[in-house]
Amino acid sequence: MNEIATVDKWEKSRVRHSHRHPPVLNINQLLGAETTPGQRLADTFTLVMGSWTFIVIQSIILMIWIAANVTAWIRHWDPYPFILLNLALSFQAAYAAPIIMMSQNRQAAKDRLMAEQDYVVNTKAEEEIKAIMHHLEQQDERMIDLLVTMEEQHRVIMKLFDKLKPAGEGTSTPIAG
Repeated sequence: MNEIATVDKWEKSRVRHSHRHPPVLNINQLLGAETTPGQRLADTFTLVMGSWTFIVIQSIILMIWIAANVTAWIRHWDPYPFILLNLALSFQAAYAAPIIMMSQNRQAAKDRLMAEQDYVVNTKAEEEIKAIMHHLEQQDERMIDLLVTMEEQHRVIMKLFDKLKPAGEGTSTPIAG
């Protein structure tokens, strides 16, 4: 088999890999476009209530409320045991819990979509890696074929070289590889 036929055979069997995967999606962008005003409000509310700023401000307000209601020099609008403060904090907790749950449910749905998207991306990556490995295996096979061909050609050349030498010079030594 001549070199041109060998190259043609290799060229025909070469891996042609096409990318037919759907595009990777930006979940944050998709969900951001579908967010209702109520969902955005719940997210903002959760973001504020879950911050150190909120904790510090609420602690300061509670300290002022308690201090103002236990000091003797002003009128006590909520004397000890602070029933009005208790009512206000209960009211806050009653509304905060469901709003935080709404935000958490939305985040859980977003996390599920992200996990699904990660799975799709990982599957694509696995397919690409398999295609690359297959291509590398084919290259290895072709390189071995080329090496065998080159060794055969080297033996033929050495035989021809030995025939061309004068009788007294001995045989040639193959080049160590």
